[in-house]
Amino acid sequence: MSDFVSGFWNVYVIGIVLASVIGCAVLLWIQDSAKHVEGETTGHVWDEDLQEYSNPLPNWWRWLYYITIVFSLFYLAMYPGLGTYQGKFGWSSTGQYDGEMKKADEQFGPIFKKFQGQDIMAVAANSEAKEMGQRLFLTYCAQCHGSDAKGAKGFPNLTDGDWLWGGTPEQIKETLTKGRDAMMPAKGVKPDLNGDQIKDLAGYVRSLSGLATDSIRAQRGKELFGEACAACHGPDGKGMVGLAPNLTDKVWLYSSSEESIIETITKGRVNRMPAYGEFLGDAKVHLLTAYVYGLGGGEKASPAAAPVASAPAQSK
Repeated sequence: MSDFVSGFWNVYVIGIVLASVIGCAVLLWIQDSAKHVEGETTGHVWDEDLQEYSNPLPNWWRWLYYITIVFSLFYLAMYPGLGTYQGKFGWSSTGQYDGEMKKADEQFGPIFKKFQGQDIMAVAANSEAKEMGQRLFLTYCAQCHGSDAKGAKGFPNLTDGDWLWGGTPEQIKETLTKGRDAMMPAKGVKPDLNGDQIKDLAGYVRSLSGLATDSIRAQRGKELFGEACAACHGPDGKGMVGLAPNLTDKVWLYSSSEESIIETITKGRVNRMPAYGEFLGDAKVHLLTAYVYGLGGGEKASPAAAPVASAPAQSK
């Protein structure tokens, strides 16, 4: 109701609700007080001999209706239902949620905080922390990355050593906290490249990772790669952390087939990893980071680790 700036809508909703409840009571009373003649029909006949008789409702059934109407009035007095009136109990779904979350934080908060002060690699090796991290992962991450964390088309495998945004504990935590937005610009829309050029470029990209391709097309594509792709993927196609994926390895987020690569070059790709920092809080993000790192594909932290680029990343 807070969306309505006029008080009219509050009165309107209250009127509709009360009129509906009272209308049900009046209808029931009219039906109850109507005269009924035993054996008289309404005149409705089906299949020649099936008739509708004008008999009153059984008393037990009628009184159930009356009880329902009385209960509805009691409910509207105690709980929200009449416009902006919150009811005698002042209940709200938001309030109940906040209360349950507060109770859960009081019960489980100390457990999460116990691990928050520990090094991520130490937490990753703790069996209790692993179980807690796994439950968090299955709740918030498995829908995209799979229950085994091996990903799917468009969603990266978290168990291998391929990390577009970096796989150190600090970089994984940053990804979980802030989220990531990745974008591969389309080359066939303006078009920057025509159909044959895109096929040549796809052939060269496939050759970078040792996949079978037309050598003539691959040679022509090599010349195009320097102009269209090297700025992000590098002249050798090995990419850059936080900017563009390595095109020379065996890892393909959107498939290594020629059709898929052509589609990627032509239409581009847009992908997003949501941010969980504000939603989960520091303690849970810390534990989830340790679990993801402990899946086996994480990289050891290094003082000289390259910073993650701030520009949108391209998707392979």
